[in-house]
Parts: sequence; structure tokens; C-alpha cells
Amino acid sequence: MSIITLQLGQCGNQVGGQFFSTITEDLSAKSTGVSAKENKQYIDKSLNTFFTQSEAPDSRDGSLSLPTARAVLVDMETKAINQTMLQAKKSGKWAYAPNQGLSQKRGSGNNWANGFCIHGPNSQDHVMNLVRREVEKCDRLGGFMSLLSLAGGTGSGVGAFVTQSLRDEYPHSFILNQVVWPYNTGEVIVQNYNAILTLSHLHDTADALIVMENDSLHKICAQLLNIKNISFADINNVIAHKLASVLQPCQAREGASSTACDLGFLLERLVPHPQYKLLTVKNIPQMSEVAKEFSVYQWPGLMRNLRQMLISDAPMEEGINWNVRPVIFRTESGHNCFNRSLSSLLVLRGRDISSVNTDMFKDPAIYAPWVTSDLSSCVALQPRLFREYDQAAALVSNSQAGVRPLDRILSKAWTMFSSRAYVHQYLKHGLGEEDFLDSFISLEKVVASYNSL
Repeated sequence: MSIITLQLGQCGNQVGGQFFSTITEDLSAKSTGVSAKENKQYIDKSLNTFFTQSEAPDSRDGSLSLPTARAVLVDMETKAINQTMLQAKKSGKWAYAPNQGLSQKRGSGNNWANGFCIHGPNSQDHVMNLVRREVEKCDRLGGFMSLLSLAGGTGSGVGAFVTQSLRDEYPHSFILNQVVWPYNTGEVIVQNYNAILTLSHLHDTADALIVMENDSLHKICAQLLNIKNISFADINNVIAHKLASVLQPCQAREGASSTACDLGFLLERLVPHPQYKLLTVKNIPQMSEVAKEFSVYQWPGLMRNLRQMLISDAPMEEGINWNVRPVIFRTESGHNCFNRSLSSLLVLRGRDISSVNTDMFKDPAIYAPWVTSDLSSCVALQPRLFREYDQAAALVSNSQAGVRPLDRILSKAWTMFSSRAYVHQYLKHGLGEEDFLDSFISLEKVVASYNSL
């Protein structure tokens, strides 16, 4: 099942380039922990999911050309797309297909309305033709994954419009959006407006949203990877690691049988109700290349830490609050004292995975009472090492973790909107005040739904 990736805006293109690089680095790893036959099956499945390959034009022995990413690149400025394509070509391991990008001379000026109301409709036919071209290369289309930031104008505005167009054109295909949450301290003065407008539209059209917070990613870079001068490239590397740890080939374990953990299976298990679509990804272990050589860890310890990361909503294993416990009662404000979940998917990769005890993730106290035990938790396995970690786990959860930053950004956006700050910048591109109000109402319903778990 092939996945077509849409890289939207500067952030989406940079994350997309790093994601495909992470995939190819994983496939070319020297240490795999499995037989040559099993490794080849893993590589073939991954390449078929994310890349196309054809016979090299000058080949006489049937050798294949470089893997070509199943991707569509969209940005209203040329710089990000050109840099991403050049870096892929320089890697010598993979490339983008020529003419699979759309860029213009002027950006969206960090204005969601400019992207959604102007650039989106103007570029719709071109973008959908590029998507259609990629779809025609697929033997079996597994769905779409869109990568974008919430803060700017192109990724958020054009991204929301393109996602809506995808839903209209491919109503029965799976659509997964990975969104990058802006820093709390602020990257753009109107980022709160852009974020709520984007999220409200994506929540209506996409099947699920994987939320990545820049503040949490920054902490991982600083405290776990020991990076001194953190750049967006470092943060993108963490995002790519998280996505690849979930989407690389693995088999879901269900009773005595197993099934491929593809995009459709992932969304089916993690989104039990259309009102709950916010997903988060937690990984363990995460460490620098130097630390890998001197670190010793075992599955029981990794599982205990990962479970506590889930219920305490910790972004990493360092600094976990061990005092948080699943309890029945709520606080005076009506909130849970821990991070309650609807569903989770635990992906285990590496050595000795068959012996791992995962029963602690089936604890009904962690989940909403109306979710049945057979649907609340699922485990997927892959004996091949992931990025040369002997043992690695990723936990994708649909939980209250996604709405806490949403609640904060809603409050900030409403404070600005109540005084009509910068609203005129959006109105001049065709957006109305009622569009803001609709977005506020839509997202407040989402927050209320999660808080009631």
C-alpha cells in the first residue's frame, strides 16, 4: 500500500525532505538484526510504500534507478523546494521526481486567508494534477500524508485548502495530516489565528492529525540529543524519526493472527470516533550517536517509562513525573488528574520483541470507559532494528495530550480576536468574521469532547 506525501509550505518541505532521508538511512543501515531475506523484504516493502523505482535508462543488467519519492511539493516561494530537491539529489540515495513541485514568486505573507482564499484556489488545478500523476503510479493507494506547519501562511492556508481538495477528489482515501505546532513564545504575531483556522478545517476534512509541538521537540534536542545550538534541521530530524518509527513496515499483533500495520489500519484503530482525531507520538529510547555506544537498556524498563510518559503526558523519558497515576476522580475544575486516552498503538522494533510484556498498556483505567478493551490498545512488531537501535518503541496515542496546547492557543487567539487585532489583514483577502467564529466554536467543541473523557 503506497503513501503519497504532500509537502506544504517551507516547514512541510523541510520535514518531508528529512523524512525521506531518514527512511533511506534506515534502509541502508549496516546492523539490521535479521536475516538477509527478511531485510530484503523489509526494504522492498518500505520502498514500495514511499518511493517508486524504474529500470535505469542506461542499464544493461536490469538495475534500478534511484528511489523516487512519492511526493508533491507545494510552496508559494521557490527557495524551500529548490533546497529540498537539491539536498535529496546530493544524498545519492534518493531523489524527487522532476516537475513534481509547485512554487510561485510571492509567498502568503504568514496570512492564512491569503493562502486559503487566494493561493489555494489559484493553484488547485495544478496541485491536483500533480497528485493525480502520483496516484497513477500506485498499484494500491494506501492514502495521503500531508506535512505542514500551523504558524505560517502557505503551509497552513494552502495546506488546509489542498486537504479539502483531496477529500473532494478522493472521498474514500485515508488522509493523515502531520502538523507542527509553533513555539509558545511566538514565531509569527498572527500564529494563533493561523493555527485555529487551520486546525478547524483539518479536523473537518482529515482522518487524523499527528500533533508535533516545537517546544517539546526542542527539549528532546537539548536534553536527550545534547545539541547545543539547535536548528530547525535538528527539530525536523526528530519529527522524521517519530514518523518513520511508526510508518516503517511492521505487523500488528491481534490474537493469534497478524496484519500489516499500514495507514488504513493505523487510522482505523486510533480514531474510534470522528470527534477525536488528535494523535501524539512518543518514542523511547532517544539519544545521541555517542550515547548509544555506552547505553544499556532492557524492554521492561522501556515499557515502564513509556507507560508513565503516556499517563503523565511527558514528551521524553527524562523528567517523567512518577507521581501521576490513573484515577477515577476528577479535579474541582472537572479535569482528569492524568492524561486519559481513547486508544493507543504500541510499535516495538528490534531484538527480543516476542518476549515483551505489553499488558500494562491494556489497563482499562488509562482509557475512556466507553472504549472496549479489544479496541483500546494494539501492538505492532518488527524484529528488524530501527536506525540501529537494538530496542526501540513508539507509542501513538489518541489522548487528551493533543488538546492542552490547543486550549492555550484558543485562549490567546480569542483574546486577540475580541479586540479585532490584525483581523483586517484577513478580511481583505475574503475571509469574514463569521469564519473566525466558526473556527472557535468548532475547536471549543473538540476541547470539550476530550476534556469530558
